[in-house]
Amino acid sequence: MDETQRSRTYGWTDPAAIAAHLGRRSGLDLIRAMAAGEVPAPPIMHTVGIAGMEAKEGWVGLELTPQEFHYNPLGSVHGGVISTLLDTAAACAVHTTLPAGVGYTSLDLNVKFVRPVTVATGRVRCEGTVLNRGRRTALAESRLTDAAGRLLAHGTSTCLIFDMP
Repeated sequence: MDETQRSRTYGWTDPAAIAAHLGRRSGLDLIRAMAAGEVPAPPIMHTVGIAGMEAKEGWVGLELTPQEFHYNPLGSVHGGVISTLLDTAAACAVHTTLPAGVGYTSLDLNVKFVRPVTVATGRVRCEGTVLNRGRRTALAESRLTDAAGRLLAHGTSTCLIFDMP
């Protein structure tokens, strides 16, 4: 075996088990239950390695420790991983404002990469905040920072709000 080869194994819960909780409780209750481990986190959380989720109405915080498997060919965390963090924080912040029976989906995501993120950056924190919530759309922003509070990336997202079927 080539010494440069790495491997990674992880597991996740059937997404249908997670979907069964949607619409049955408020968004804030559902996000808090995920953070507490009472409801399984969606597979993307395990794929990327998102951890340390916290939530209050209109706000979500989460964390990630950059790993080699997040890297692009240039030796830094891939923009798609950073975008996933920003999208997750912004969209989950919107989710915390929704009553039971109401869902959402992202309409857009605008990302600005400010500083490179590497393993040497250490654990990063992403916080999402709802800026405006209307009847049918919500605007949220998310900020990715390092342990010193320096901005690494910034995102904005518009979410469509709808009644669950």
